[in-house]
Amino acid sequence: MIPARFSAAAVAASAALVLVPAAASAQTAPAPTDYVALGDSYSSGTGAGEYFDRDCLRSNLAYPKLLAAATGAELTFAACSGATTADLLAQQLEPLDAETDLVTVTIGGNDIGWAEAVKACITPLTDCTDDIEAAEERVRTELPGLLDGAYGAITDRAPAARVYVLGYPRLFNETDDCDALGQVTVAEQQRMNQAADLLAETVAAAAAAHGLTYVDVREAFAGHAVCDEVPYVHGLRHPIVESYHPNALGHAGGYFPAIAKTVQRS
Repeated sequence: MIPARFSAAAVAASAALVLVPAAASAQTAPAPTDYVALGDSYSSGTGAGEYFDRDCLRSNLAYPKLLAAATGAELTFAACSGATTADLLAQQLEPLDAETDLVTVTIGGNDIGWAEAVKACITPLTDCTDDIEAAEERVRTELPGLLDGAYGAITDRAPAARVYVLGYPRLFNETDDCDALGQVTVAEQQRMNQAADLLAETVAAAAAAHGLTYVDVREAFAGHAVCDEVPYVHGLRHPIVESYHPNALGHAGGYFPAIAKTVQRS
C-alpha cells in the first residue's frame, strides 16, 4: 500500500508535469497574424454580395475575408467602396502600426476617372475614346505621385508588415458585344483593356519602387471577363454600383487564389 503522503506528493508532481508543458505551450503559442485590408471597391467586395457594411459595401465574400479565414489571420477590414488615395490616407490608416504583420491594398482606379470612362462607353450614341484617353493621361501624369504617397504612408505606419498591392483585371473579352445592350463595341472593349494594362503597369512600378509585392490578377481573370461563359466580373447590372466589379466568383476564383499563392510563397 502506498503511503498517503507519498501518494499525494506523487499526484502533485504528476499534475505539475502535466501543467508545466501546458503553461509553456500557452506562453509559446504564436499570436494570430495581424492583417489589415485597405483600398477601394475591388478590395471591399463591391459586387460580391453578402454585405456586412452597406456604407462601404464590404462583403463577407471579398478576398480579404477569404484570406483571413484561410490563414487564421485577425482581420481589420478598412477597404471602402469608392475610396481614392486621398480617402485611404485620411480614413484607412489608423489600424496600421508596428505590430501589423500583413497588409493588402487595391487603390488608384478612382483617382483616374475610370468609372467615368466606363459610363461613357455604355452610354448610347457616345464615343468614349476621349474619356479613355483622359483616364490614361491621368495614369501617366498623376497616379504615380498619388501611389507614391499612399504606399509611403502605409510603410511608414506599418514598417514590419508584408504589404501586397493587388492590381485590377481586364473587364472585357474583346469578342462579344453582349453587354449593356450592345453599347460597348469590340473596339471600345479593346481600348479599355489597353487602359487596364497601362494601369496595371503603373501600379506595379509604383509598388516595386517601395519594395512592395505586386499581385497581378489579369491572368487569374483571363477567360472570365464580362460576357464570358463563366464571368468573374459583372457587366451592367442593378444595383448600378456593382456594375463592372468582380462578383463572388471573381473573389473566390480570381483575387483569392492570386493573393493566397503569393502570401504562401513569401
